[in-house]
Amino acid sequence: MSYQPSPGLHHVTAISGDPRINSRFYTETLGLRRVKKTVNFDDPGTYHLYYGDRYGQPGTALTFFAFANVAAGRAGVGEARELAWHVPAGTLDAWAARLDAHDVAYARILRFDTPRLVARDPHGFAFALVEAEQGTACLWPDSPVPQPEQIGGFAGIDIASQAPAATREVLETVLGYRAEREDSDWQRYIATGGSGPSSYIDLALQATAQPAGTGHGSVHHIAFRAHDQDHQAELAAAARRLGLHPTPVIDRQYFESVYFTEPGGVLFEIATDGPGFGVDEDDTELGQALRLPPQYEPRRAAIEAELPALD
Repeated sequence: MSYQPSPGLHHVTAISGDPRINSRFYTETLGLRRVKKTVNFDDPGTYHLYYGDRYGQPGTALTFFAFANVAAGRAGVGEARELAWHVPAGTLDAWAARLDAHDVAYARILRFDTPRLVARDPHGFAFALVEAEQGTACLWPDSPVPQPEQIGGFAGIDIASQAPAATREVLETVLGYRAEREDSDWQRYIATGGSGPSSYIDLALQATAQPAGTGHGSVHHIAFRAHDQDHQAELAAAARRLGLHPTPVIDRQYFESVYFTEPGGVLFEIATDGPGFGVDEDDTELGQALRLPPQYEPRRAAIEAELPALD
């Protein structure tokens, strides 16, 4: 590979139901910080909510398009699912007790001999907690979760591909992931372009043939990190060489984005690390006020009247 591989996951965007329920769950139950309260670029009457570590660093940010009346998604092939986070070593029991206290059903399972807690949020989004040594996430002093137990960065995410061999080629040839291990159910790929805990992609080997259906609880897309615009251009060029069709660069205010659908049916994004969520508000105030893309500022009063209060 003549260019630097992606360091791993940048963010994951999913679909939720009622935004108030979504916000309470991620900030109060899981203790993440809401780092941005904005709207969908294509639908300004819909919240786009971002949660992450203290600053919403790349590799920590889970985002939601919050549609109050959308139907539930349907599991199947052609989707990403079950986002896993790192939690500090020795804290799974504390997390099990916390989920019990908040009436969140969970299961304890092993994957590749590593224990994990698996659960779903109130709208069906699947997540897992996996112990790891402390990564690069910045702890949030105001979290309801004690700092020694707080969620760190992403551990990884699963993909149920319509074309597993082609998805593998994208992971290896475009993004620089490498195959690490395999069992009867999963093939794991690890990011190689960064330091610290590497985010994995687990390809399902026993996925149902039923196509996935988008709805609340579904992953909309997964984004991979590019250090800057030059690095993003190299990754996009690699995608084109493989016969894929990345979009032109799109300014998302907090990062620059390029999108393409990989052959297995999952929407991939390549997102730059900067400029970050502090570009339009102070770090001490992230996620409190409604921030609008510039094109929607003239409509602020109408948009604010349409959106429900979150707090």
